[in-house]
Amino acid sequence: MTIVNKYDKLKQSTELVWGNNMNRPLSYNTKQREIILEYIVSLGNTHVRAAQIVSHFGNKELSVGRTTIYRNLEKLAQEGKLRKYNVEGISGVCYQHVDDTVSEHKRLLLKCEDCGELIHLNCDALAEIHRHIYQDHTFKVNTAKTVFYGKCEACFNSN
Repeated sequence: MTIVNKYDKLKQSTELVWGNNMNRPLSYNTKQREIILEYIVSLGNTHVRAAQIVSHFGNKELSVGRTTIYRNLEKLAQEGKLRKYNVEGISGVCYQHVDDTVSEHKRLLLKCEDCGELIHLNCDALAEIHRHIYQDHTFKVNTAKTVFYGKCEACFNSN
């Protein structure tokens, strides 16, 4: 199949996703959007920056343009399919697939201050911390922006 034929198939696979106002679509589910999301899901629990996604699809037979990638990342984040966050010391916004099987109160980012590694922590004990903060301090933690800083195991053991 030639690239032109693949492009025609992509154009034909467009499907509407309706928002609250049924007169106007919230977004379109296109083949490009599907493969962007599939790629991010394939990364599992790790984060990815838009530039990495652009690079990934630039090396494929079926390329997805930079503008299309950025536009779809924003829409997927708005729809709650992706988690979007900034982490100090990392250039650009990071994205991560939102796994519906893991409660938002069980997610947290850990960042090593020495090597810069980002660790995506999914832990049941975090739900208790969120509950305590909300019940005792009337404060709801934004898990999309919560990062704990410290040292990873490798850096801790190397000192």
